[in-house]
Amino acid sequence: MVSNTKEQALEAAIEQALTGLTTEAIKVSGSADKIPADDLAANNGFELGLPTDFNAQYALDEKLFWRFLEHTQKPELTKLQKHNPVDFKRKLLERYDRLAKKHGILHLLKKGLQVDDAHFHLMYPEPLASSSEKVKENFASNIFSCTRQVRYSSANPLQEIDMVLFLNGVPLVTMELKNAWTGQTARYHGQKQYREDRDVGQPLLNFGRCLVHMAVDTDEVYMTTKLAGKSTYFLPFNKGHNHGKGNPPNPSGHKTSYLWEEVFTKESIANIIQHFVRLDGSSKDSLRKRTLFFPRYHQLDVVRKLVDHASTHGVGHTYLIQHSAGSGKSNSITWAAYQLIESYPASVEVAGGKSIEQPLFDSVIVVTDRRLLDKQLRENIKEFSEVKNIVAPAFKSAELKSALENGKKIIITTIQKFPFIVDGIEDLSDKRFAVIIDEAHSSQSGSAHDNMNRAMGQQDEEEDDQDKILKAMKSRKMRGNASYLAFTATPKNTTLEKFGEKQDDGSFQPFHLYSMKQAIEEGFILDVLANYTTYKSYYEIEKSIAENPEFDTKKAQKKLRAYVERSQQTIDTKAEIMLEHFIPQVVNAKKLKGKAKGMVVTQNIETAIRYYRAITRILAAKGNPFKVLVAFSGAKEVDGIEYTEAEINGFSEAETKDKFDTDDYRLLVVANKYLTGFDQPKLCAMYVDKKLASVLCVQTLSRLNRAAPKLGKKTEDLFILDFFNSTDDVKKAFDPFYTATSLSQATDINVLHDLKGALDDVGVYEWYEIEDFVTRYFNNEDAQTLSPIIDVAAARFEDELDLEDDAKVDFKIKAKQYVKIYGQMASIMPYEIVAWEKLFWFLKFLIPKLKVKDPDVDTIDELLESVDLSSYGLQRVKLNQTIELDEADTDLDPQNPNPRGAHGGEKDVDPLDDIVRTFNERWFQGWSATPEEQKVKFINIAESIKQHPDFESKYQNNSDPHNRELAFEKMLKEVMLRRRKDELELYKLFAGDGAFKAAWMQSLQRMIAQ
Repeated sequence: MVSNTKEQALEAAIEQALTGLTTEAIKVSGSADKIPADDLAANNGFELGLPTDFNAQYALDEKLFWRFLEHTQKPELTKLQKHNPVDFKRKLLERYDRLAKKHGILHLLKKGLQVDDAHFHLMYPEPLASSSEKVKENFASNIFSCTRQVRYSSANPLQEIDMVLFLNGVPLVTMELKNAWTGQTARYHGQKQYREDRDVGQPLLNFGRCLVHMAVDTDEVYMTTKLAGKSTYFLPFNKGHNHGKGNPPNPSGHKTSYLWEEVFTKESIANIIQHFVRLDGSSKDSLRKRTLFFPRYHQLDVVRKLVDHASTHGVGHTYLIQHSAGSGKSNSITWAAYQLIESYPASVEVAGGKSIEQPLFDSVIVVTDRRLLDKQLRENIKEFSEVKNIVAPAFKSAELKSALENGKKIIITTIQKFPFIVDGIEDLSDKRFAVIIDEAHSSQSGSAHDNMNRAMGQQDEEEDDQDKILKAMKSRKMRGNASYLAFTATPKNTTLEKFGEKQDDGSFQPFHLYSMKQAIEEGFILDVLANYTTYKSYYEIEKSIAENPEFDTKKAQKKLRAYVERSQQTIDTKAEIMLEHFIPQVVNAKKLKGKAKGMVVTQNIETAIRYYRAITRILAAKGNPFKVLVAFSGAKEVDGIEYTEAEINGFSEAETKDKFDTDDYRLLVVANKYLTGFDQPKLCAMYVDKKLASVLCVQTLSRLNRAAPKLGKKTEDLFILDFFNSTDDVKKAFDPFYTATSLSQATDINVLHDLKGALDDVGVYEWYEIEDFVTRYFNNEDAQTLSPIIDVAAARFEDELDLEDDAKVDFKIKAKQYVKIYGQMASIMPYEIVAWEKLFWFLKFLIPKLKVKDPDVDTIDELLESVDLSSYGLQRVKLNQTIELDEADTDLDPQNPNPRGAHGGEKDVDPLDDIVRTFNERWFQGWSATPEEQKVKFINIAESIKQHPDFESKYQNNSDPHNRELAFEKMLKEVMLRRRKDELELYKLFAGDGAFKAAWMQSLQRMIAQ
């Protein structure tokens, strides 16, 4: 006999796992009593329901519903029966049906059912560690059941749902089961069955009458909370595999067995009902207008793992949760915040001297930039908590103190305000906190974070100066009375080191991962790199003077490019190209049902204003088909006129986001604003004219990735046009965050010894001055007593020590590096060095007073005066390219452990002609219509030689100079012969003029050697 691989076999496997029985075994044996005891052992405590007990009109397993009420609440039933002796059952069922239609079953399971003067619990909650025996007995009296082939339709009595899970007769989960081995999948056939072959007008499939509907096969699970015919939207409920979609192989069964073995245990289901599933919207709204949230697998997993770790390991830990955009971080944070305030220590040791019946955390502080999260948290927690008003926003220290003193359990503040708020808090060391940081980045590394920690410490009344210093340093450590949970999609190396889990090999990894790759593959975000087009700017810079001053090559080229990029002529050209794409391809094509929008990302405020002017001018000439907005902070003078965002747009900065959401405005020009945390699902085009690297690159381009199913937004609708970055740059930025990110090793803090030694040697400060400064600073003396100490050191730096300009630059760079590294490392250093702490505080105040002169300023200005922009053009070098990301896990390197300074080796100094030529060669490759065609030909021929099949073996890797020369001459001859038709004049010179040939060869060799 062969294995049964049909759909029925999967049904039986789930039924067996949950109940210890199978319908097939009962049919064979004649009754459940004759099943061997071994077959009943490995089960989750469910009863096996009978399809004949299902009442389709009320969508209840009527037999188990009445059995539960009679066993657990007989007095209430008697009370109801006394007033309604004939039809008390019908009255109760009709009341249940009416309330289920109005509020949904989640409301009834949590709040119970009131009929006349009787009140019925429809489920008993899962007990806490501190719960009484009665609560535990009540939970044990819940009846969980599993029924196969449920005939749910009164209109079509033969239609069956494969499996339904019930709690006390109330349906929780419906499942359509498929088996991939028979060619049927949950992804296609299971979803299709729910969408097309199931009557959603029947009570069981009405919205809110079940918590979730699942399409399940042996490999994957999909879920929805609202069946809406063909427009039903299914979400994956999978673990993920290799950082992508799907599920990992399971050595002991089907890939999806976690569903019935982990998720569908009695305790797990009760926990999901009590703490996860929530109905969005107001109870005043009709049920069909509301949204029912059931957690995705990774959300369920991360919250449970966090709560379990805290309960078993106590307070004082750090957690890095690397969840991609589209992972539903707002819901994960909400669920984590609520469940952490309700978590209890698993043992006396974990309780840390407090009662095991006292919650582990006194308060959960949520630090976020998202104001929406404040509102969402408050609304969501109302759903879960019996006690109202436990959430408090705190934007001032007085509000925070008040919230803590009044026992507010969840306190919400912003990342910007948090460091200032916590400064005013003292004597909280007897309290225990969980601090959830939304989008943890460098704003949580260093000084903002040290204020946060210092406020969580305790100040003794009598302390000498050294105690205060040590206290300040210790307070910047992760204190034992607080746990830190950092949620981010893009962890930097400092974030990994501060919040990540240290591995045995010294690396740091996230506590929990939901990768960008998985989010894209599961369809929660779109792949912004699918249609990536780069334009390379081509310049021709000509000398307008004959002299050849020398310049620092790197700085000169950077300045030359900036000079070209900020000219109005250049910006007008690019603005035309942007609109040539945006108007026909996005606006006229009516993308996203005619609501699609675009963003122009610029380098700085001046270029943003110039772009805005160029775009509005072009739009005016076209009859203003739509409007454009600009976004930047502060005021900026351009061409003698001062501009602000509000003045240009015609309304306040606070309104920009909402105005952009309206149909009138289609383009938003930004300068360092709205690049992170800006959720606008209608964005589908981005025009980039700014250097983007690492985290900023990922965050900026990810503004486009928000899914918008109602607008039919697809990956093909996304388009990025990049004038500045190459596809390689973008791939390099995205790769670390596509799958898992880990830090290869800890930062080497010995660099602080080296930096301090180098700074001490210069003689800018005396150690007694530092001692004097920190004593006064930590005694809270008037700032007027601090200034003289700093000014003395600044005067030495400026004049008295007679330092060269280079030495001044070197000192300031090292001082800044010291402050940055110490500020970030102090909270995670395993030991304390008081001298480091003192120097840190002194340098923080000294650095702003150190005036340095860039030695190249004068010559760079001279350079800009000596060149003209003779031509500007653009060539598309990559069109609608899909950038393939690396699926391997990425190790980030720690911070640069080498002390930096101004003396970074010899500068690459070229005469101006060479700089101009290098510049033109770099940006002008392959464009024939340049004023200096020979430069182009020169480059093309050099490139052809490099592409020659003999180039590497016979020239580049050949150590014999004579043979190398012969090989080069032979390759050059072949290249020139191939090109003689196109370059006849050049070929004649090469073939007929020996001196030209020698010079030509020499120049090409020099060019290739660079």
